[in-house]
Amino acid sequence: MALINVDHISYTFEESDLNIIEDVSFTAGKGEFVSIVGPSGCGKSTLLRMVAGLVKPTTGSIYYMNREITEPNSKISFVFQDFALMPWLTNLENVKIGLSFSDMDEDEKNRKAAELLDRFGLDGFDDYYPNALSGGMKQRVGIARAVASDPQVLLMDEPFSALDELTANTLRADIVYMLENKNLSVNSVIMVSHNVNEAVELSDKIVVLSKKPSHIKEVVEINRKRPRDMRSKEFQRIIDKVYAALAR
Repeated sequence: MALINVDHISYTFEESDLNIIEDVSFTAGKGEFVSIVGPSGCGKSTLLRMVAGLVKPTTGSIYYMNREITEPNSKISFVFQDFALMPWLTNLENVKIGLSFSDMDEDEKNRKAAELLDRFGLDGFDDYYPNALSGGMKQRVGIARAVASDPQVLLMDEPFSALDELTANTLRADIVYMLENKNLSVNSVIMVSHNVNEAVELSDKIVVLSKKPSHIKEVVEINRKRPRDMRSKEFQRIIDKVYAALAR
């Protein structure tokens, strides 16, 4: 059963009658890493926000575990490109935002938030504020906050684009580890990316969108184990296939 089912959705800005997304359908199953690529302005981030329940489709429906998504769901979490941390809160307090709707008492929330910061390499930074952190550290706080509620689905909007390549590579490995570790809650990842190499490196499925009004040009399936050899002919063949779909 698909964890996420995007079923013939379209989206039009009411203010301008501008049609952004037109009849898009795809699924994200258990254990799947799905990337969405396409030209700038084609509605990739809007599509991700619809999956999160933050924006409603004009037509069509999106389902989580066969239940229609009409509002945000604690089992679907979001990692933002610009980190979206509250600068007046400590790193621990930022992570605790992900536990806002939990039944835990305050001590339990503090303990879990501290454990998550430790898991993502930020032990000792609980009481620091975000402005004391590097970009990679800020994104680690953002990821810790996103997984605090034990989500099944992790949505990521260009999460590595503001980071240097070394930091980005480390965080990519962390995300894959979360997806493949059966002791952790994350069972599916959907990521928006402009980086085709990144999408091919991480994904089981790449949804290639057209320019707006965007529709699906192709869904590229990648049936290869991770980690992948980015120097191999097969890796380059898949990259060429994605670029060819984008160019059509």
